[in-house]
Amino acid sequence: MTPFVALKDCCTVVGGATPKREIPENWGNDVPWVTPKDISKLSGPYLDDAPEYISSTGFESCATYLLPANSILLTSRAPIGNVAIAKREMCTNQGFKSLVPGDKVNYLYLYYCVRYLSPKLQSLGNGATFKEVNKKTVEEFKIPLPPVEEQKRIAAILDKADAVRRKRQQAIELADQFLQSVFLDMFGDPVTNPKGWETRKISDLGEIITGNTPSRKEKAFYGDFIEWIKSDNINTPSHFLTTAEEFLSEEGSKVGRIATKGSLLVTCIAGSKDCIGNSAIADRDVAFNQQINALIPHDKEDLFFLYAQIAHHKKLVQRASTEGMKGLVSKSKFSGILMIYPDKNLRKRFGNILEQTLTSSRKRKDAHEKADCLFTSLSQQAFKGELTNAA
Repeated sequence: MTPFVALKDCCTVVGGATPKREIPENWGNDVPWVTPKDISKLSGPYLDDAPEYISSTGFESCATYLLPANSILLTSRAPIGNVAIAKREMCTNQGFKSLVPGDKVNYLYLYYCVRYLSPKLQSLGNGATFKEVNKKTVEEFKIPLPPVEEQKRIAAILDKADAVRRKRQQAIELADQFLQSVFLDMFGDPVTNPKGWETRKISDLGEIITGNTPSRKEKAFYGDFIEWIKSDNINTPSHFLTTAEEFLSEEGSKVGRIATKGSLLVTCIAGSKDCIGNSAIADRDVAFNQQINALIPHDKEDLFFLYAQIAHHKKLVQRASTEGMKGLVSKSKFSGILMIYPDKNLRKRFGNILEQTLTSSRKRKDAHEKADCLFTSLSQQAFKGELTNAA
């Protein structure tokens, strides 16, 4: 049975610090200095540089620590549990409790292990304003620790599965970038309309329906007849609606609002203005709530061309929003948004490109989800001691 070992018994746990900003001499180009946001969106395990450097003077002036290459950067607040492998010597601010591996632990195994166990570490956080784990908590945190050669074998399996998952995600992102590039090349930015295309109101291009929420007091309105879409199911650039968590009954569908297959759903009320304008294509009939407006295109209009304008240029919708922390685009404001309206053949040509690309993207997304599930499954097996040599 694989033993569990406290992190303090297999590595050194160290913190970081920030030199005084008001002293210019503390900042220079001597030592890479990392903050939690610098590892929040890494596409892979390794961090090879930092946006900011501190000087030797700044390093000596504060209680930061020079981490050797292959140390594990572990955020201890805002948020807890993000991890990366230091590709070179670097130091961090106070938002880390980083791990310097000892002889008993392989750095790549440690990375995947802590990454897998980060939800458990997060649950140990304390604090009123934001959660944080202190050095003692991290030191006492236990991980499964098989012999080093077994660690290397497990790490190699997980690293290979993770690489496949990342490559498939990158393929999806490249397809989205391609579509944006083609659209801009053909039509320019629809927000500023530099090519001077004719414009038309959204209301001229299709029927607009605002969703609603059937009364929660009427339990008979909720069931398993038709999906009830919320703004969480519209995640640009996912392109298509994700599966709803709630369904309406047949009776509920009669008082709800229905968007038919081939509609375009757009978030028009959101807690964050940045979410205003998120859009997705309905590839099946759905009901939807009052945060969303649906555009059901007229027969002569190209759904994919309309979708591309909003999906890649959310400002078309956002500039019609009310100001404030929350965003709100009323139905009348939404109806009046001006969309560029090039020649029909051009609209159709781009629509065909988008449709074909989205068909391929769905296959890539399915492949990515399978790779993601495989990686998660392998991680679960690895850190429960169930990843056999056959894997």
